Amino acid sequence: MTDSLTILVAEDNYQIQEMLEEALTEGDFRPQSLSSAEEAATVRKSGIYEFRALVTDVNLKGATSGWDLARLTRERDPAFPVIYMTGTAAEEWARLGVPNSILLTKPFAPAQLVTAVSQLLNTGGAAG
Repeated sequence: MTDSLTILVAEDNYQIQEMLEEALTEGDFRPQSLSSAEEAATVRKSGIYEFRALVTDVNLKGATSGWDLARLTRERDPAFPVIYMTGTAAEEWARLGVPNSILLTKPFAPAQLVTAVSQLLNTGGAAG
């Protein structure tokens, strides 16, 4: 695997984070998981990794939400692939989500995550 397949994951529930890491690793991606939007934004800006996509929970602990993290990410790269995850805020996607993103409603199958990431990386966009 190369850094070109590194996926930034922002999820504050460690059990879900572990499932996401396992699914992405099995899908031949390299997850870099952080537990807050602030940490994820800092690591993204640092340039340590060449991230290819963002997978974020929308309801993260802290002052910055997953919605905000995606908007910040898109300010740097307007076409950056974004996959949102939520168990409670799906109806807000149309209003708060960035264009050409994918929303996964929890609970979802690990294969759905790998498919969503692959779809965005292969097409540069999404059906949502």
